[in-house]
Amino acid sequence: MPHVEIKYSDNLDIDTKQLFNDVEDVINKKDSGAGECKSRAYPCSEYKYTHIIVSISLLTKLHRDKEFTLKLSSELERAIKRHLKQSAYFSLNIEYSQAYYTTNIHRIDGDTLDGINGSNS
Repeated sequence: MPHVEIKYSDNLDIDTKQLFNDVEDVINKKDSGAGECKSRAYPCSEYKYTHIIVSISLLTKLHRDKEFTLKLSSELERAIKRHLKQSAYFSLNIEYSQAYYTTNIHRIDGDTLDGINGSNS
């Protein structure tokens, strides 16, 4: 369950929903078991210098080594920058969970959740 957080100065013209989809596509093409990316964007109205910082959080897995991370970072950078229509300072961080990180799905009977196909597994 990757997480994507995008913080950016609000003078950038970005379609964050499309950016979320593209980031998720890149991650899942590199690692088909990654799953749905929980994505959030935070435009900031008070800032100094036009900028964007993208943080990607992934679970620690044996195959997600340095080589994997460098390739993923390069592909993500290209995908994200395709959405930038003006000059900006750019930062991208990929981080991995620690040993005691918990992630799962909290389900309420009769409720639905985007991205879940209705199964109870």
